[in-house]
Amino acid sequence: MTVPRIGVLALQGDVVDHMRALEAAGAEAAPVRRAAELDAVEGLVIPGGESTTMSKLLDIFDLFDPVKKRLDEGMPAFGSCAGMIMLAEEVLDGRPDQRSFGAIPMTVRRNAFGRQVDSFETEIGIEGVGGGPFKAVFIRAPWVERVGDGVEVLARVDSGAEGAGAPGGRIVAVRAGACLATSFHPEVTPDARVHQYFVDMVRG
Repeated sequence: MTVPRIGVLALQGDVVDHMRALEAAGAEAAPVRRAAELDAVEGLVIPGGESTTMSKLLDIFDLFDPVKKRLDEGMPAFGSCAGMIMLAEEVLDGRPDQRSFGAIPMTVRRNAFGRQVDSFETEIGIEGVGGGPFKAVFIRAPWVERVGDGVEVLARVDSGAEGAGAPGGRIVAVRAGACLATSFHPEVTPDARVHQYFVDMVRG
């Protein structure tokens, strides 16, 4: 079985834990801060953090356009939390100057589940990820308000009052072609099944 080389965008966020989870899932993980490092990977993880800051740093490091080009060419990508926002076609409650890659035809609302004090954990089922429920950790998390053609909903979560009007709960994990995105942070748990799912996407 081949060992894919997968990059983790290393401008902000939980880079180390994503690299650990990728390696636990059988990949070679590498930090990506320059275009030459991006050229050397087969897939890319965009970690959590602060999406408006990440957007600015991508411009400062001259990485926004190279990453977008690779995504447009079909490079597999996985975005968690802020990474989900970066992959979205439309972002609600973002800054006017904030840019995203538009790799997944979906509308995402920033900080939809509340502020840092509203962070929570819950067990969810994820389509395509076997082995029973996954403990999902939500930290200032977004949710998906709309999905377009070709987007597969992998997981939802019942968010109580905040989920009113969302049949089945809020969408918190999606896949569209070679792109995967989650509202939650799978890298902060010892469970590497979501990363295994992505590594298998890269192999495929």
